[in-house]
Amino acid sequence: MISITLIIIAITAIVSFISFNDRNTFDKLSFIPSRMHELKSEYFRFISHMFVHADIGHLAFNMITMYFFGSEVERVFGSTTEFVIFYLLAGAMASLPAFQKNKLNSSYVSVGASGAISAIMFVLVLYSPWSVIYLKFIIPIYYILFAVGYLAYCTYQSKHATDNVAHDVHLWGALFGLSYMLIVHPESLSIFLTKITDVPFLK
Repeated sequence: MISITLIIIAITAIVSFISFNDRNTFDKLSFIPSRMHELKSEYFRFISHMFVHADIGHLAFNMITMYFFGSEVERVFGSTTEFVIFYLLAGAMASLPAFQKNKLNSSYVSVGASGAISAIMFVLVLYSPWSVIYLKFIIPIYYILFAVGYLAYCTYQSKHATDNVAHDVHLWGALFGLSYMLIVHPESLSIFLTKITDVPFLK
């Protein structure tokens, strides 16, 4: 049976490629707080923007990350339904602070699944803190060290960056992922505490 992770990747890729060639589709699905503030009927953008990306590089990076981490989180949940709800809710909740901040800013537009993918990545921090991941798919680093650095980087960049990257969405996505697990799956905390004390380089 095909995993829901692959289905989400396929849907996201199809919608993103359509939007690359159709500006109307891109505009209809993008996260535009000012439009949503004026028209409550456009709250669907909290979800729809997750399936649209700025360019092929943006899409590829997010979907490759989703491929490597999504299936693992599926196994953690053990429920396709919960995984889908978690994914969509993470994307929406990660964007909520940006909505509040930019609901009167008509120039603010955001797309991408980064918030939800950050949430997925941080679920696994609790279950595999000493796993080795590859930063930019090249540099090996322990997951827990990456997580601490990621949170610090996103916090700083969300306050000081002048680029077009939604660092605040990344930050809130990561925090949502941790919060969800600690509230809905409180056993994840004991699992984390057990595994974090099993330091591989001290053996």
